[in-house]
Amino acid sequence: MLRYLIQVVENLLTAGILTALLWAALDKEGGKSRKRRALWGCLAGTGGALVLAILRRTTALISRGFFNLWILSFAIVFGILYILFLWGAGQKPLGKLSFFQKRPSLAEAIPEYVCALLMGALLLYALPVIFLYPAEFVLAGQSIFSTDFLFKLIGFTLGLLAVILIAIALYKTGKGVSARFLKGLLTIALLVNICNQGIVIVQFLLARRIIPMIRWIFRLIVVAVNNNGVFLYALMGMSFLLPLIVFIAGLKKRAPGKNPAEGRKIRAAVRINRRWCVTVAAGFVFSVLALTVIKAYTQRGVELSPAEPMTLAGEEILIPIAQVEDGHLHRFAYTASDNTEVRFIVIKKNALAYGVGLDACDICGPTGYYERKNEVICRLCDVVMNISTIGFKGGCNPVPLAYSLRSGSMVIETASLENEKTRFK
Repeated sequence: MLRYLIQVVENLLTAGILTALLWAALDKEGGKSRKRRALWGCLAGTGGALVLAILRRTTALISRGFFNLWILSFAIVFGILYILFLWGAGQKPLGKLSFFQKRPSLAEAIPEYVCALLMGALLLYALPVIFLYPAEFVLAGQSIFSTDFLFKLIGFTLGLLAVILIAIALYKTGKGVSARFLKGLLTIALLVNICNQGIVIVQFLLARRIIPMIRWIFRLIVVAVNNNGVFLYALMGMSFLLPLIVFIAGLKKRAPGKNPAEGRKIRAAVRINRRWCVTVAAGFVFSVLALTVIKAYTQRGVELSPAEPMTLAGEEILIPIAQVEDGHLHRFAYTASDNTEVRFIVIKKNALAYGVGLDACDICGPTGYYERKNEVICRLCDVVMNISTIGFKGGCNPVPLAYSLRSGSMVIETASLENEKTRFK
């Protein structure tokens, strides 16, 4: 229950906050065409996310990493263009082009299309994993008529409702501040998100060796990934200024109106705005508690199992096949030439293959993996590994480790572990 509550808030709140701010900014600019295009952008992003989720679930055609790379790249481009258009810096250069001089109405509509595409890209990146969570509620052999399924559904629904309510409340309070202040806040929020998206892109490129593994860049990315929540907390802190300003303005408002009826109408509007402000505050408090206290509670006491015995024969490590035949996670440790402990894990995937990898990954570092209810879990991010993919590159999977089978033993070269010892320093 708590796991899905945390993951929904963690994965969806950023998109919810930015989408709410974008809609509030559209309200300030006015025009039904702007809102209509933005709505189509949101619907297209949601529909595309649903299609991606179905393809990921039912086929092997979708590489999540590469799709996210392209989606985030487009989101960064659209975000930068929207900021330029928001402050009028992009409209003049666009209007000077001969193509748009002949089509002035199209030139005026370009910022609206950019806004719609930005909203679509934000949802297209955030929603696929949300759509996939319900598919994890029921494991093989389980029934939907179970307490476990009910608790997972409740946690998922609470997280979804919290994000939706926060987004609606932010949109409502955003209409109560000046257009210039809202533009400034939205610009900073988009820049913070662009930095976060850029880090995710660099992280993927480093993991796939598309760009060279430069040590200082790798360490910087590891620090950024391990403190990824800072970006979300920054967005919450900045957007909280909206309800704070609206709430304070409501306390100072003393306009009686031209007549008693108008006075009652003004007071009712102030009360409604205060309720939306309180809703944002309560939603943010709930989200922070979910991402800190509740998350720490769910991850409490997770200790790595001790290393199991193995045989070191010259430059080879020998592990009896019978020792790792039970389908459970087995952890081993090798002491490298500089006394660094290099951990690796072994799990039998099926009758013909084993999953063998370092007890570390390119994303979360050497935090390790543990077994919970026949699932392999990343200790840092609590992501459930697909056991069939252990031994392959990508995502939060353990870094693959080469092995061979010989005379009833699994054989691993010590040189392979020596080459990876820097990951465990």
